[in-house]
Amino acid sequence: MRTFMLSLAMLGIASMPVAAQSIGGTYTVAGTNFDGSKYGGEATITLTSDTTCTIHWETGGSTSDGICMRNDNAFSAGYAMGKEVGLVVYKIEKDGSLHGLWTIAGQNGNGTEVLTPK
Repeated sequence: MRTFMLSLAMLGIASMPVAAQSIGGTYTVAGTNFDGSKYGGEATITLTSDTTCTIHWETGGSTSDGICMRNDNAFSAGYAMGKEVGLVVYKIEKDGSLHGLWTIAGQNGNGTEVLTPK
């Protein structure tokens, strides 16, 4: 019985959600715009609670700021860039990188973005 309980405990540790890892920090940004053109830059994620954060991007000569949230291996952010409002949804990969799609309110299409921890 003790061996069985120990096995269950170890299984529980091995299957802990990705959310246990910290997502705060600085990332290298590599993305594509709606038209397929590429951009790069840097993003900084600052934790504000166990599940929420702020994010700041400096890409392609512009800056934007947003509020973000993590749920297991999903990470999303709403952001403002000038007068435009957008949304980005990422999947958190095992290596800590975030792979996502973004869009801007009222516009057709989407861009892609990968955040790689520095």
